[in-house]
Amino acid sequence: MAASGTDETLLARALGATPSSDALSEQILDAAREQFMTFGLRRSTVDDVAKRAKVSRVTVYRRIGNKDSLVSACLLREYRRFVSDVDEAVAALPTMEDRLVAGFVTVLRHIREHPLVGGLLKLEPEIMLPFLTLESGPAFLAMRGYLADRLRHAQRAEGRPETDPTPVAELMVRITVSFLLNPVSSFELDDDEQVAAFARRYLVPLLSAG
Repeated sequence: MAASGTDETLLARALGATPSSDALSEQILDAAREQFMTFGLRRSTVDDVAKRAKVSRVTVYRRIGNKDSLVSACLLREYRRFVSDVDEAVAALPTMEDRLVAGFVTVLRHIREHPLVGGLLKLEPEIMLPFLTLESGPAFLAMRGYLADRLRHAQRAEGRPETDPTPVAELMVRITVSFLLNPVSSFELDDDEQVAAFARRYLVPLLSAG
């Protein structure tokens, strides 16, 4: 089964392919990013973002939406930047397995160190949870769609049987999100070598299950 139209739309948005982005929307998202980084999600309102962006509250609603929409839009924009870093990190690697391991290492490190996403995960994990799980939609589906697309491309490039990679992609995203939301674990994932060893032992075998 191919990715749904919803997945493809979200993936395109995350990769910056939608034409709806403009200077004013970016200005509002820049302000939201700074507001959330400075005060967190719980203490921030649409009015705060509007003041920081020097626009009216109505403009924020018309361009982006309510507070949940602001958070989702910010996360998707940061995710688009993650995608670029992950693609760069894995581009020269020869096999799907190697790219999976390097991508997992890059994502965990980048998000944990990220001043917005990593900071909010540490300070307000219970508020971030809905934005990073399937129930919330955009961020989760964009991550799953991106990974499924890359796995599908690798299948074709390496002459593997073309099975639906979506279930495998979802398992990998859920595992990644769980470690980001709750890093306390019996697995030692404190450095890149440990993360790579974990990915090679536990995530790479999932590729054969697709």
